[in-house]
Amino acid sequence: MTDHLRQTAVNPGALRAMLRREKIAARLAMAAAAHRAANVAIQHHLTEFLLPLPAGTIAFCMPIRAEADCRPVVEHLLKIGWQAAMPTVEVVDAPMVFRAWSPEAPMTTDPYGIPVPDTDVSAHPDVMLLPLVAFDAAGYRLGYGGGYFDRTLAAMKPRPLTIGVGFDLAAVRDIHPERHDIPLDLIVTESGIRWINHP
Repeated sequence: MTDHLRQTAVNPGALRAMLRREKIAARLAMAAAAHRAANVAIQHHLTEFLLPLPAGTIAFCMPIRAEADCRPVVEHLLKIGWQAAMPTVEVVDAPMVFRAWSPEAPMTTDPYGIPVPDTDVSAHPDVMLLPLVAFDAAGYRLGYGGGYFDRTLAAMKPRPLTIGVGFDLAAVRDIHPERHDIPLDLIVTESGIRWINHP
């Protein structure tokens, strides 16, 4: 066993860091046409799933680092009575708050430089779209390592419907979840919808 394999075998944190680097690099390396086509397919699957649901509040993130772009889906939902919000870091290492979003909303950045609305705090969402760096069949997601989504979900009562949104290339056999990780309810990629069977 090489030193690298030995390190990742005994250190799940090292494996997660390696997966994070590899999956972000793979996403950034997608050809523009393939990225556009995958985005369109993801948006179609999300729309087909969300349209039959009662109108409520949906939370999503501004895409960064070539993430899937959920804005067209959210804009369509706004036209039929939904409200929208973005999770926002206001206090480092604390649960996020949700700020109201619309296409005309003024924007600012959070402490990590991520675009967020410069608006009032909204109601807690009924549905959350969570960006994926990687995910496994048990519904666990790998993000950027800050733990903000898990921290936020753990504090929310009732918990919203959680939908991981990403590309097929993000799929892995096992992300080696940590104790605080919370599995998603379903995952949407360009190939379709994966429901998670929770024990």
